[in-house]
Amino acid sequence: MYNKDWAKVDINTVPNIITEVPGPKSKEYHDRASQYMKGYSSQVRLFPVAFESGKGCVLSDVDGNDYIDFSSGIYVTGLGHCHPKISEAVALYANKLMNCHDFTTKIKMDLLEKLAEVTQGDLNGIQLYDSGTTAVEAGLRCARAATGKFEFISFWRDFHGKTMGSVSLAMVDSTQGMRAPGFYQAPRPNCYRCPFKLNYPECKCHCVDFIEDVIANETSQQLAAIVLEPIQGWNGSVIPPDEFMPRLRKLCDKYGILLFADEVLTGMARTGKMFCMEHWDTVPDITTIGKGFGNGFPVTAMCISDKYKGVVENISASSSYGGNPMACAAALASLEVIEEENLCERSEHLGNIMLERMKKIKSDHPIVGDVRGKGCLLAIELVKDKRTKEAFEEAGKLVYQKAFEKGLAWVPSKSTLRLSPPLIMEDEMALKGLDIIDEAIGEVERDLL
Repeated sequence: MYNKDWAKVDINTVPNIITEVPGPKSKEYHDRASQYMKGYSSQVRLFPVAFESGKGCVLSDVDGNDYIDFSSGIYVTGLGHCHPKISEAVALYANKLMNCHDFTTKIKMDLLEKLAEVTQGDLNGIQLYDSGTTAVEAGLRCARAATGKFEFISFWRDFHGKTMGSVSLAMVDSTQGMRAPGFYQAPRPNCYRCPFKLNYPECKCHCVDFIEDVIANETSQQLAAIVLEPIQGWNGSVIPPDEFMPRLRKLCDKYGILLFADEVLTGMARTGKMFCMEHWDTVPDITTIGKGFGNGFPVTAMCISDKYKGVVENISASSSYGGNPMACAAALASLEVIEEENLCERSEHLGNIMLERMKKIKSDHPIVGDVRGKGCLLAIELVKDKRTKEAFEEAGKLVYQKAFEKGLAWVPSKSTLRLSPPLIMEDEMALKGLDIIDEAIGEVERDLL
């Protein structure tokens, strides 16, 4: 059994910035790598640091600087960097059996039984993959096979991956190319920026009613599924009103459409529940799991209701790396850690104290238009004017960079700053990270206003 104090750190020692950042080694390594590596994320383009190690909630770069981690490797290492139970589980199979295609192993059997135990409802038809987008593509194929229909509705600015079907669901920006035939989009409920210019709750969640207009006027009545992120990730932790999910479930049932919840980002206790859809007591027909599922090891899953699980046999479901023993070991250990360390409750608690501090930041700063979150999935949205809500992208970039310079590793999204700390983070470290953000926002206001 590992020492449960493995991730504890003296709060007075982090962050610890000893060079200009990015430091000289970071700049050298990035310059050399970027001669070949193309398509870096906005995180890296804005702050090209080169990391060397991580432990718990602290990241260290190649120049010896230590950062508080508010990113979790883009929502991945929710249980902390190099959690000993997970590292030991992966190492065991790295030395024992790395891959045997999709043949059964004991560790795979144990993982499947555990996953069926923790998923909602009867989502017991499971296939394992190595990336979120691959799991989403499998879910789309299953939906078509289960219904005999071929169309999908998804939502504005949701994100589902970077392969053809997944991109067709998302189209988060114009660089992603054409949407495939049979894919339609509806406005996403966003009460801070309502696409219908209405106010909640007087709007009576009109966004659900509008989906029926999309069905009637855009589709050919061949809808296989409605696909969505329970809470938007890429677009900045946008949370729907509480009645949205139950009403969407009823609408799907009314039209014989499957409900497909993409929980790659929101699952694994990130929002304070094992699965985000639990917040609304709504069970989908298909769900996808990833990111925090292996706490950094590439392992994902597509789960489908028992009534449809037979169709998985008909979609060429297996993959080269999905369900390899190392991946299964990482995923099983991660599920066990979440339960053993009560991390759903921990995530909810940490999110509550962070959101209270974020509300104070909002009241203190004229460029903070909105703060929001569930559990450890949070966001701060910057605006030029709180009344007009005009997005302040320049401020978003500068606040991100200034906070990073002060020792906070985190995630930008244009005018929205995303916070996804590891679920194991101590209260004091989380609040210290928010103090850094508060300070960075103040400096940007003085520079730009």
